[in-house]
Amino acid sequence: MRLRIDLRYDGTGFHGWARQTALRSVQETLEEALRTVLRIAEPPMITCAGRTDTGVHARGQVTHVDLETDMPTRELLRRLNGVLPEDVAVTAVAVAPEGFDARFSAVARRYVYRVCDEPAAWDPLRRKEVLRVGRPLDVDRMNEAATKLLGEHDFAAFCKKREGASTVRALLAFSWDRVAPGLLEGTVIADAFCHSMVRALVGSVIPVGDGRREVDWPGAVLAAGVRDSAVTVMPAHGLTLEEVRYPADEELAKRAQESRQVRGEVHQRG
Repeated sequence: MRLRIDLRYDGTGFHGWARQTALRSVQETLEEALRTVLRIAEPPMITCAGRTDTGVHARGQVTHVDLETDMPTRELLRRLNGVLPEDVAVTAVAVAPEGFDARFSAVARRYVYRVCDEPAAWDPLRRKEVLRVGRPLDVDRMNEAATKLLGEHDFAAFCKKREGASTVRALLAFSWDRVAPGLLEGTVIADAFCHSMVRALVGSVIPVGDGRREVDWPGAVLAAGVRDSAVTVMPAHGLTLEEVRYPADEELAKRAQESRQVRGEVHQRG
């Protein structure tokens, strides 16, 4: 039986999603919780929709796991949250529809990057999820620059290249809003992301917003097609995976098959 497990976590204390030797990861934490709750010898392998990097948070992470269990999903959710640490919470457990794959069935991932640009507005209680910058940012300039990056492109200039992996992605949305005095949110939506892509995209428009770069600069970086050391990969703590979007149930298997063909084994990381 395949289960869909939705969760949220504070990424501060994790070395990213993926299980790593001697390092704390979200994947290992959840897999070990399942092993404990189900009283099985080995932890099951969990697949996630977006492999977040060290320090990146998630409010809408989606996973799947194949299990042999007759435990009701509601009871499994309750027991998991009973053994998980305080920086991880399972929000839903359900039997997955036929053809569902948390990673390959997804049609889009939505991330939000949060920035404070006003000293008087800085909230120390949000220091683990908001980046503080020293100069005021012009949202209109940032949005103008961001529009030049929309569409399907080779985002090699904004990704850490992985051997044999494609860097072609469809950037569906990239926009900034001032949601409160001194607080900006940058929303980034794509069919998928390659390693560090979201934080590099943000790093290309922040200097436009504070006047250090011209509005056309991020577009020029994209057109160059090679990793540009002038683009700062922004700190991880400002980034949160907010949502993973899927097609209708009857389209899940088809979407998964198409994604595997197009991307092979490319890691979906923000």
